This record gives sequence, structure tokens and C-alpha cells, in this order.
Amino acid sequence: MPEYKILIVEDEEAISHVIESILSANHYVPLCARSGGQALALANAVQPDLILLDLGLPDMDGVEVLRRLRQWDQIPILVVSARDQEKQKVEALDLGANDYITKPFGSSELLARIRAALRQRVISLSNGAARPQRYAAGGLTVDFDKRLVRVDGRDVHLTQIEYKIVEFLARHPGRVMTYDAIMIHVWGPYLTDDNKILRVNMANIRRKLEKNPAEPQYIQTEMGVGYRMAEEDSLS
Repeated sequence: MPEYKILIVEDEEAISHVIESILSANHYVPLCARSGGQALALANAVQPDLILLDLGLPDMDGVEVLRRLRQWDQIPILVVSARDQEKQKVEALDLGANDYITKPFGSSELLARIRAALRQRVISLSNGAARPQRYAAGGLTVDFDKRLVRVDGRDVHLTQIEYKIVEFLARHPGRVMTYDAIMIHVWGPYLTDDNKILRVNMANIRRKLEKNPAEPQYIQTEMGVGYRMAEEDSLS
């Protein structure tokens, strides 16, 4: 197992030590920064494999750190913050955070989110410029080249809009995609502020894909934020 370097950006020493212990016990190499400036310097010098970023930092807001990091690198960034307002989650995700974990959190949840982000990083790097040709989780498969969707071996007919939504989510499995990000991708310049049209299409998609649309297994709702497609093969 490779020793992934994970940069912890957290100004509260006690919390930083807890996260550091969790990472060390699970064979990661933790690095610590207590401020936004230190985080930017370390990220540039050390090139960590993943960053755990708190938003409440003493010298600058974590959102500004995220914005600056995304100007020059696509390293996975998981926001770990006590801020639980939907607006702040959406802002961080739209700026390029890979995921958002609200304090307090369990070690199992933290480690699962880290593993998911690192897997996607490895897949992205191994593919290079090439895009994946297929998505598969449980009984759901999406063939991007053929624009074909199947559930348990049967073809599923989706409208053009429904397919664009499913494809967009399937190309980012395990990652929360905000309502705005989905709507911009699907409707582009015809975007409106009201996400009702997205919710209507999602209801239709779930009726076609899910055994029980009220308890979806493929596309999860992150209330007030967006949707998350199941990780590949996580339902097998």
C-alpha cells in the first residue's frame, strides 16, 4: 500500500492531533498546517496526495485557501468544518472541494471519504487525458461511448436531459455535485435559479433506475446541496 501524504489544515491543536492519530494508525503520512498561509506553502513544497481543510483559520478564510489552491492544482481537497450551513457547503463544493465533512465526525466516515477521494485521484491520473468509458455500481451500468444505461441487464430509456444528468454524476462517482453545477452542465446558458426542473428530472430518473425511488441506492440526495452518485462497485 502506498504511503499517501495528507495535509491537515486545522488551527485547533487538539482536533489536529486527533486527525493525525487516525491517519497514522491507518498508514497515511500526516502533515500539519495551522494557518492558510502555511497550508499554501506546504501544499506547494510537499505536494501532498490529499488535503483536509478547515474553513475557520486565523489568517484567512479556508474558502480563500481553497480558491488559491484550485488556481494551480487539482489535488483532492476535503473540507472538514463545523460550519454546517448549506450555503457554505455549496460554495466550497462549487469552488472545487471534492467533499465536505461536518464536525463532529466519526473516524470511519473520515477514512471512507479519504479513500474515495484518493481512488478517484488514482483513476484520474492513470487515465491521463482519456476519459473513462464506463461506470458500474451494483446492477447499474452506464456506457459513455454508446450512451447506453442498463439496470440488472435491461436497457433503460432515458430522455436526452435525463441521460446528461446521469452521465455527469456517473463521471464523478462518490462526489457531491451541487445543484448549480449540474444545471450549468445540462442547461448551460438557459439556466434559471429555480432547480425545480432538476428535481422533476431526478424523480423521473429514479423511477427508471431505482427499485425503490423513495430509498435510492444509486443517486443519493445531499439535502440543500446536490446529488452524489454511488461509488463504482460499492454496491456489489
